[in-house]
Amino acid sequence: MRMENYWQLLFFVGGFFVVTVASLRMSRIFLKFKLPLITGMLFMGIACGPFFMNLITKESVRNLGFINDFSLAYIAFAAGSELYLKELRHRFKSIIWMTFGQLVVTFVLGWLGVYFLASNIPFMQDMPVQSQMAVALLAATIFVARSPSSAIAVINEMRAKGPFTQTALGVTVLKDVLVIVLFAICFAFGDALITGEELKLGFILLLLVELSVSFGMGFLIGRLLTTILSLQAEPAAKTILILFTGYGVYLVAHYVKDISTQYLPFEVYLEPLVICIIGSFIVTNFTAFRLEFSKILNRISHLVYSAFFILAGASLSVDILAHVWEIALALFAIRLIAMVIASFVGGTLGGDPFSFNRIAWMPYVTQAGVSLGLVTIISSKYPGWGPEFATIMIAVIVLNQIVGPPLFKWSINKIGEGHQRAGNQEFDGMRDAIIFGLENKSITLARQLKQHGWEVKIATKKKDLNDLGVTDLDIHYIPDKVDENTLEELDAKLSEAIVLLLTDEENYEICELIYEKIGTRDVVVRLNDRGNFDRFHELGAKVVDPSTAIVNLLFDFVRSPQATSLLLGMEKDQGTIDLEVLDPDLHGVALRDLRLPADVIILSVTRGGHMIISHGYTRLRLGDIVSLVGSNESLENVTVRFDK
Repeated sequence: MRMENYWQLLFFVGGFFVVTVASLRMSRIFLKFKLPLITGMLFMGIACGPFFMNLITKESVRNLGFINDFSLAYIAFAAGSELYLKELRHRFKSIIWMTFGQLVVTFVLGWLGVYFLASNIPFMQDMPVQSQMAVALLAATIFVARSPSSAIAVINEMRAKGPFTQTALGVTVLKDVLVIVLFAICFAFGDALITGEELKLGFILLLLVELSVSFGMGFLIGRLLTTILSLQAEPAAKTILILFTGYGVYLVAHYVKDISTQYLPFEVYLEPLVICIIGSFIVTNFTAFRLEFSKILNRISHLVYSAFFILAGASLSVDILAHVWEIALALFAIRLIAMVIASFVGGTLGGDPFSFNRIAWMPYVTQAGVSLGLVTIISSKYPGWGPEFATIMIAVIVLNQIVGPPLFKWSINKIGEGHQRAGNQEFDGMRDAIIFGLENKSITLARQLKQHGWEVKIATKKKDLNDLGVTDLDIHYIPDKVDENTLEELDAKLSEAIVLLLTDEENYEICELIYEKIGTRDVVVRLNDRGNFDRFHELGAKVVDPSTAIVNLLFDFVRSPQATSLLLGMEKDQGTIDLEVLDPDLHGVALRDLRLPADVIILSVTRGGHMIISHGYTRLRLGDIVSLVGSNESLENVTVRFDK
């Protein structure tokens, strides 16, 4: 490559990077409309592509093909990293049969549907029958593919757990592994049908050899990834090495293909997606680096996906799409019907209940990375009709990406395996708190809260309440097993804060109940075992670790004694308070325009669970939490202004 070509390539990469960063920010607007982020990336790619703003030209798309290789390798690594056998063993029977249904039934019905629809698809109309069968095979393979990343995103958002969710996740990941193998087979058979080659025994043996070598190379890549992860190096360096390892797999595959074409009477094609996914599977299941590998992949997911999906959107032939949108809708419907039948068959064979089987198709609608990757490969292989094929299939994938996540969420809630946070209750005019656990610390805390105008209840499992000698506090006996009825008897839905001072297991059970049934915003947990920190943190609890609290407090006193004593309420007649913006008249008001007493200062504003950098021009919104410091008398006056 000449020097000017290198400069030109650098120019294309630099321009694409700028467009990608800007498009990624703009695509987040789609989240406000409850649409997936990758849908926004695709649309931004289309908008920036050659048919609209032309920020990504056709020449750029041709020269940036190596970005697809990097991205496809990453997508294969990510899919393999989700196939963790230890987490799937309990639902293995259901997973196997559901995978069979999704893989076989969806593939067969999809192939028949596309084949019989060939006369209505423009680029297939004039093809010979063999070529139509080949295109139908390739389309059916893409119909089978699912999106592990989208499935995991929905499951995490819903905090879903249970047999239905386990089966859905297991099938999603396993199916994407198998669909790549299926694609390699159909791609080889389809190419033979399109080029008119006979399907001789030698051809089948060559295909088996190619797959065997691909699996063997996958094992070697797994060992190479393990070596990289074991290095004493910065995470950024390991990330770069992993990405270039995946890209190197594609370079080797292209090189073997070119050399075999030049020196052999047949073409040898090693499937890079199979190699990468096997390598990732090895690291995930047979090494000690599973968590580190997963963290590295998660850390760069936004960057890789944004580059891949935006480039895919820019590659979309919008002019063709305008003429084939009806075909895209028809293929979308064919896939949906095939999946309904396949899921019912697979679930029935797996012994799942009817309540599962009638909605078992909903978790598998969404498509994303793997599907687009396969489409990209086909489009590059057949430049004549490939772009038209890609345009139609990407339109189908976009429809699936829009419809799929809401269906998956609905099915999880229908089965009852969703564990989302309950909505916050409206403020009733009184600050209520519940403390679980009766001891000297809880009694002292309750009395301090009462001095500041709070209504406090202490919940305890101790039965002899009369012997405690505490007459100035509201103490309630609760059973050993706290359930939703117990929380209702304590009027937990009226509480602004709940403090948990029991054992970690008891605290976690109550914390989970509060999260799912009550939705109290401020839950404070005293930690007994540091290893349980993450469990409580995932539920949004504020965790106090006694083993480090004193050290941190002493550190803050040394570093900033005045601020620390003020925040702890140790200064005479001074205190702090968190207030929620409930008055609609305050919505949209800038902080500088608030009429606050002269001795009250705003410390911070928290919105949507995240502290924002606030200044005088920051405008309040309903539901914001405003932290203030000042005299106790002034804080009481300010409290009235923030309420309804």
